[in-house]
Amino acid sequence: MTALSQSFDSILQRQSRAWKRAAVIAVIIAGVIIVSSYHSGLLDLERLGSGLPSLWQLGSEMVPPDFSRGMEWIGPLVDTLAMSIAGTAIAVLISLPVGFCASRKTAPNRVIYMIARGLLNGLRSIPELIMGIVFVAAVGFGALPGVLALGLHSVGMVGKFFAEAIEHCDNAPIEAARAAGASPFQIVTRAILPQVLPQLADVTIYRWEYNFRASTILGTVGAGGIGFELMTSLRIMNYQEVLAIMLVVLLMVTVVDQVGALLRRQLQ
Repeated sequence: MTALSQSFDSILQRQSRAWKRAAVIAVIIAGVIIVSSYHSGLLDLERLGSGLPSLWQLGSEMVPPDFSRGMEWIGPLVDTLAMSIAGTAIAVLISLPVGFCASRKTAPNRVIYMIARGLLNGLRSIPELIMGIVFVAAVGFGALPGVLALGLHSVGMVGKFFAEAIEHCDNAPIEAARAAGASPFQIVTRAILPQVLPQLADVTIYRWEYNFRASTILGTVGAGGIGFELMTSLRIMNYQEVLAIMLVVLLMVTVVDQVGALLRRQLQ
């Protein structure tokens, strides 16, 4: 009975230490959030309150939305959709080999692993908006710089997700394939890909949904699409047209999200 009591006391002490450690971490996180909010002005209630009349004035100038140029937006919407699809396709094509090189399970050696990880980190650290500006300067206005910016930026995130999916796949099929004398290519195609394909497909669909929204922003820096129309309306302060374009974009985002959900159900 004494040994059982000591064991129970030991469990309670470990649990108590775990709770105290969690409480300390929670306090630190809360402190960082409060300091960051104060530093960024989020806690400046007077400043926030002074901006409400301006927001109300801007909102009143947007109503009612002006759809008189609605037919002229069909082409830019198609451009935006095409940019998101092409950019996602480029990202997947590049991310597949890079993702395998960025996983410890499939990287040929540590040097290639570190290079692949560094490449993904570098591409992920540069916002697609900055890439869009660079590619507009390099290849001119239109959808092409948007596709290149979306594709390369997406490689950083898609490749990371691909690598993480490969890292967490079951080792048993891989070891069985190696024991059977399978080549590295056969191990990838027969033991790894069947395990991770659903996750890769899910990441691809999610990234396409994200890229459609991002392609709207890229249009504001000259990459074409509906974002260019939105920026034009903002520059001439035609706020009723701005609201109309925003509603059209909202509708298209909803449609893209529903298509993505349908594709996920089909792939399950």
